[in-house]
Amino acid sequence: MKRFWKDVSVDAELGVRLDGKPLRTPGRTPLLLPTRALADAVADEWRASGETVDPRGMPLTGLSNAAIDRIAPDPATFAAGLAAYAESDLLCYRADAPEELADRQRAAWDPLLDWARHRYDVHFEIVIGIMHRAQPLATLARLGEAVAARGPFELAALSPVVTIGGSLVAALALAEGAASAEAVWSAALVDEDFQADRWGRDPLAEAAAAVRRQDFDAGVRLLGLLG
Repeated sequence: MKRFWKDVSVDAELGVRLDGKPLRTPGRTPLLLPTRALADAVADEWRASGETVDPRGMPLTGLSNAAIDRIAPDPATFAAGLAAYAESDLLCYRADAPEELADRQRAAWDPLLDWARHRYDVHFEIVIGIMHRAQPLATLARLGEAVAARGPFELAALSPVVTIGGSLVAALALAEGAASAEAVWSAALVDEDFQADRWGRDPLAEAAAAVRRQDFDAGVRLLGLLG
């Protein structure tokens, strides 16, 4: 759509206003944000818009819309979808060869699993290869509780981190300040980076990774703005 507003402001209820009129989600619900920092950041996205609105340039607005329209009506179901990633967490599936790849996986992934073991008192089944192996029910239950305890906006922020990275454990470590965004991103790309180092960089793969990184960074930024 074409830009139709001149002034962007944040009101006392932490809603964003365009020329004094409240901004609404696609579901027509007022876009009310949980923190001033997030409200200001969303407002800045609208201020920075050009003559034509590009949703890709408003990732925080998009995630906030999702939190209100998609997640808030049934957060338990959305949380359960994210928690399901614990059943086949990337960090639990290892290569046995070549040794260099196995070493990289251990270096990037073992600290995250060790953190989760101590944080949640859980056990993980480590698999050599890609054949699925069930994780202990107690592990799935505890990690599921950790996700379910979070509100709609935090779930919206975690969603791209979990789905792009393939690891619920790494996303929880990020959310709790136990791992940096760079560490989590690097953990997600261990296998890709190894193949690229061995066989060379593919421009198409690099472009796809850049798009994923934008979505990942949006989730990370939203997490930071909720604190």
